[in-house]
Amino acid sequence: MEMHKTVYAVLASVILLMATGCAVTRDQETVGAYVDDSVITTTVKSHFFDNKTVDGSAVSVETLKGTVMLSGFAKSEIEKKNAESIAWKVKGVKAVKNELLVRP
Repeated sequence: MEMHKTVYAVLASVILLMATGCAVTRDQETVGAYVDDSVITTTVKSHFFDNKTVDGSAVSVETLKGTVMLSGFAKSEIEKKNAESIAWKVKGVKAVKNELLVRP
């Protein structure tokens, strides 16, 4: 059941992006790459919310050309490592830059 929610969230995001259009200018990603990156970002975020070991509301996710950047705060090194591990498991991810800060 949770997987269906994730799939629906990703599909809704893609449809929304396609319906509203993308402002892609010279020297930026193509529209297709932008949509792919948006799907990766949405999928990573939804996996965080499905997984109880990562506080999805405290982690920002940005994707550019398949490279996922995690920023924000983690409660522990374990949470930081779990966030990175979850991001790596998403289809299309080429690299993960984990810039999460562990709160003391």
